[in-house]
Amino acid sequence: MNSHTPGQLLKMWRQRRRLSQLALATEADISQRHLSFVESGRATPSREMLLRLAEQLGVPLRERNRLLLAAGFAPAYGERDIDAPELGTVRGVIERLLASHAPYPALAVDRHWLLLMANRPLEALLGGVEPALLEPPVNVLRLTLHPQGLASRIINFCEWRAHILERLGRQAENTADPALVELAEELKGYPVPAGARPHLARAASHHGGIVVPLELAMPDGRVLSLLSTTTVFGTPLDITLEELAIESFFPADAATQEALQQLAAPVPTA
Repeated sequence: MNSHTPGQLLKMWRQRRRLSQLALATEADISQRHLSFVESGRATPSREMLLRLAEQLGVPLRERNRLLLAAGFAPAYGERDIDAPELGTVRGVIERLLASHAPYPALAVDRHWLLLMANRPLEALLGGVEPALLEPPVNVLRLTLHPQGLASRIINFCEWRAHILERLGRQAENTADPALVELAEELKGYPVPAGARPHLARAASHHGGIVVPLELAMPDGRVLSLLSTTTVFGTPLDITLEELAIESFFPADAATQEALQQLAAPVPTA
């Protein structure tokens, strides 16, 4: 993408968002003629114009920097490591969110689904996973669907796999990140565990077809039914924060709630 002109990049994002020139120009409060000139390279956009158009198009912060660089401007958004001192306050917020979610599992991931942080209840779900899959950097989607990961323990593997691939596809479409496309292709290549339950129609699935739970068999024979939610930062100005997501799991039934509470209970000492 770096070899493209700013006009070509804007057109690419406009088409990706399925907007006409008129619709984007109206939203950005500029003339369609001027937008056409910008996209064709007949007009040179200002830094402010590029940022305004990128905002209307919902271009990710990382790609906004690339757009500015293509036009010869300095990047507008910083990118810090999650362990950087400048992110200490935010990191503390994430740690508190994860800890407060106990006894239910929760984790934080980056844009490529690499594990950044997790709470202790998550560890109880990972029994039997191939140790190599737990070596940093841990990709949680690979860990979930890999035949030596959690795949053989996911009762509704076909449904959960379809949910993950659909979500990953939307993320790749929204961000234009080729690494996510590669990850999706890798996950599609994993075999379906022997004896996996066929994919159910939404109307026939659990919870009235409203939501797909993760049904995970535990080594002791219990089956956990978990609902997942995603939390993101609402007004990030840092690329790392924009791309960070907190995945929280909740019990979908009373039996799962009781099991998670028991798993999180301290082991009595002699």
